[in-house]
Amino acid sequence: MTTEQSRATSRLQRLELAATIVLALATVATAWSGFEATRWGQEVTKATAAVNSARSAATRADGLANTQSQVDVATFSSWADAYARGETTLSDFYFARFRAEFKPAVEAWIATMPLQNPDAPLTPFAMEEYVLEARQEAERQDQIASENAAKVRVNIQRQSNYVLAVVLFATALFFAGASNRVSQPGLRLFVLGMGCVVFLGTLAWVATLPVSLSV
Repeated sequence: MTTEQSRATSRLQRLELAATIVLALATVATAWSGFEATRWGQEVTKATAAVNSARSAATRADGLANTQSQVDVATFSSWADAYARGETTLSDFYFARFRAEFKPAVEAWIATMPLQNPDAPLTPFAMEEYVLEARQEAERQDQIASENAAKVRVNIQRQSNYVLAVVLFATALFFAGASNRVSQPGLRLFVLGMGCVVFLGTLAWVATLPVSLSV
């Protein structure tokens, strides 16, 4: 074997070794990216479940708040009617049955002397003391739902990023594998180089992506 042939053989062996290394590393990277895509898919599922749970809780709390408001309106109307007719016993009866959340608003409204003060609020429902815990809970659950909906969108993007990484690593695998089938050294080097560029570029990008390892 001549020196030139020996050098050519050595060059091909180095290229084959480089292709083997790229194939091995790209295979591991593909498996890792696939695992992370699955993990972020599970994160999407969990966040979506949290959104649905919070929205259901918000709907229940809002329904309870609406019912409580209707009760407050009904009892206040009955009380106001009895009070206007001077039926003290009946008005006291209704007043004693105001809900605990509603009574402070009524007392604050009465303190404004609505019969003498034209600037007084029209009803106790306009008073800042009128606070429904159920309404606040509905708002809190709506906020939780919004926060988790934002997490869903972020996690979907992260899942998509890892799926794209799988595709890019698979492309690097294709180039590295194809290089071993090319007989011309120059073309083989070019094909392998393309695989290395795709692999290293994708690897650098994946290194910046968040990782999910939680169960």
